[in-house]
Amino acid sequence: MAINWNRFVEVIRCHQRFVLVSHIRPDCDALGSELGMASVLRTLSKSVRIVNGQATPPNLAFIDPENQIKVIGQTIQPGELGDTDIVLILDTSAWAQIGPMSDFVRGFSGKKIVLDHHASADDLSAEEFKDVTAEATGSLVVQAAEALNVKLTPEMATPLYAAVATDTGWFRFPSASSSCYRTAAKLIDAGAQPAAIFSTLYEQDTLGRVKLRGLILTRIESEIGGRLAHTHVLQDDFSKTNSLPSDTEDVVNILLAIRGTEFAAIFVEQKDGGFKISFRSRCHVDCAKLAEQFGGGGHKAAAGAFVKGQLADVQRTILVAVRNAMLTDESSKSKV
Repeated sequence: MAINWNRFVEVIRCHQRFVLVSHIRPDCDALGSELGMASVLRTLSKSVRIVNGQATPPNLAFIDPENQIKVIGQTIQPGELGDTDIVLILDTSAWAQIGPMSDFVRGFSGKKIVLDHHASADDLSAEEFKDVTAEATGSLVVQAAEALNVKLTPEMATPLYAAVATDTGWFRFPSASSSCYRTAAKLIDAGAQPAAIFSTLYEQDTLGRVKLRGLILTRIESEIGGRLAHTHVLQDDFSKTNSLPSDTEDVVNILLAIRGTEFAAIFVEQKDGGFKISFRSRCHVDCAKLAEQFGGGGHKAAAGAFVKGQLADVQRTILVAVRNAMLTDESSKSKV
């Protein structure tokens, strides 16, 4: 359903002091949307603070050169946010995804709104502005700027271009529609430099990141005649390769590059135990619906979840569900 931008504008104009928050394990769409939206709001003379539950990964630090993004309990305390009029949640609609910021958001008695493109959602007691057909929340921020009559600037364009480009797999995913390219063109016209952004994102790997990726790839297992591929990462792997958890970003997409693979999954052990699972699909299996079975969510082609337990147990539980979904999909297609 299309966003009611007139209502969005009304809400924005009626409030002055904003806190922007996005999901834990922040990616470029989360960070870029926050930074772009903050700049839009400041153009309207609003007071804005960006506060996340987890720190920006080092490989994405370029997106925030002025260190605007704070971390709750570390670089800013909840008590410092008492003068907030409105909380704007970007790129997520799930309590679990807000992480350490969830206590503040739950206890906040003022206005809360969501700007998001994910289908999965919890009741955040917030007014939602969602478009699940949008390729990235960054694209929605561009639309928000237009609705608010704010001219895009280079300061907005760089993080928003990174948001859109990365959430579409650098425009190679089916979500990269003609309107997506038009959005990208607007951002380039406003000052975004695609070559420089790409180089910073993908051509500055550390030795540890490359070694970790190699280790992950050696563990790939293939099933169902090559249609399903999965791998895993353990906490010890980060110390062995001198790498970071954020270095696992995008590795799951490499599995889909294997000829014949239709569904991919990666299991990443978390510091406090349990595994974050990322799903990718280029068949009829809906990643979001699969992830929702385990308290997660996302999109049809890409989603994630967190499951407590040891690797063998978590793999067994998840892979049974994946195999059933794929075999059901295969059975359905054979009847068409």
